[in-house]
Amino acid sequence: MLVPVLKSKYFYIAIASVIIGIGLNFASQTYLHNYMIEGKTLPMLSDMILDHIPVIDLSLIYDFFSLIILVVFVIYIMYRREHNRVPYFLVLWGIFYIVRGIFIVLTPFGNPPDFNGSDPLFNGFSKFELGVYPSGHVGNAFMLLLLVNDRIYKRIFAICLVIITASLIIAHSHYSIDILSGFFFVYAIKAFGDRYLRMFEIGSTNHTGKKEREKSSPAPSVAFFESHDQKIIDHADYRQPQGK
Repeated sequence: MLVPVLKSKYFYIAIASVIIGIGLNFASQTYLHNYMIEGKTLPMLSDMILDHIPVIDLSLIYDFFSLIILVVFVIYIMYRREHNRVPYFLVLWGIFYIVRGIFIVLTPFGNPPDFNGSDPLFNGFSKFELGVYPSGHVGNAFMLLLLVNDRIYKRIFAICLVIITASLIIAHSHYSIDILSGFFFVYAIKAFGDRYLRMFEIGSTNHTGKKEREKSSPAPSVAFFESHDQKIIDHADYRQPQGK
């Protein structure tokens, strides 16, 4: 299964989107860093939830479970042999980080006032801990939850997502709007991908594009009414002899 994927142009387009997304995030954080060096300030916001809960440093928890969920996702791909879907996973991930890199600059919030920084074990993954909107931790975890098709893995990812979300709030690492936006952004990107980017699932019967999908299967609403009409006809045919 890996050979067709590696030969596909969509795999390399997906890789490029991830590289651009990660690069754009680093560039956005660097921009904010230089912005502050110039003597300008990033606004710190009031938050209805954070203002009413004490700060507990759980940065190690949300970083650890964010790493765990990635490892489990790799295991899922290998166990389920979904190598053909890897480009699709990557392109959605890349799009999320491209969008996040843009919004970091468009909405340059400062970190929450009580944010103490990441745990030293994971601090090296980001040169500057700036840019909070939307939450990358929540976005990553929710994206993986939406992508898996196995009930057991979905439960594992759901548990990790709850832990990540709760620890981010308790540690005051993100505003509540960052966390909620992580859910909304990812859901919208996944819906967009399901509609327009299925060609990134290599070898899929509907990978050639929208027109091919429309030719190969009727619209859900049409299929529903056809099935419904068929049931009525069968019912009539069954009762007709009884009238005679």
